[in-house]
Amino acid sequence: MEEQKPAAIKRSSSRTRRERKKKKNQLPFGLAVVILTVLFGIFLAIKHRDVTVFWITGLLFGYILQRSRFCFTASMRDPYLTGSTSLTRAVLTAFAITTIGFAAIKYGAFVKGLPIPGQSYIVPVSLATAAGAFMFGIGMVIAGGCASGTLMRVGEGFQMQILSLFFFVIGSLWGAHDFGWWKLNVILKGKAVFLPDVFGWIGAVVLQLLIIALLWIAADKWENRKNEEN
Repeated sequence: MEEQKPAAIKRSSSRTRRERKKKKNQLPFGLAVVILTVLFGIFLAIKHRDVTVFWITGLLFGYILQRSRFCFTASMRDPYLTGSTSLTRAVLTAFAITTIGFAAIKYGAFVKGLPIPGQSYIVPVSLATAAGAFMFGIGMVIAGGCASGTLMRVGEGFQMQILSLFFFVIGSLWGAHDFGWWKLNVILKGKAVFLPDVFGWIGAVVLQLLIIALLWIAADKWENRKNEEN
């Protein structure tokens, strides 16, 4: 039998010592966090009940994001880096569901002659939209996450995401400060388009769902192609 080399013996013994080290029990820390979370929720309820609802909703959304790893950045980045489009298809599915839901809400208000909710979010589309999307796309890939992904990873303790969150806040404040100038001189130069005004309510929903379906099929074929190449 071939003798084991000293270096290999040393590595084996050090690995054994590491394996023998008991892992720290995280249960007390988890219970402490739960207790503090509940106490803080009670404190908020005493101050203002609505804030407690926001607190609970934020915790639930954070838990869902963390467990599902749902991230808009990953949905756009993963097809190029890993070939996976599972998150891309999940985002497209969410778009399809919200398209139907919001169209029903808006149409319900329209037929009753009531103000259509959410119309203030219909903003002009121009070259500025494409330029902003390009800049944001580069930034969120370098940072490793968009707003939701950054917040989720800050909660997980990623130090780089804490830095990203800091500059995210700085950039948002700066953007809010200068938004009036950009809106007056750039954004309003474009044209706002409300699809039901162009294609009708049914036509707008069908067209949007068709585009989403084509993107979903393309994403699925992309992943299958990448898997066959690998």
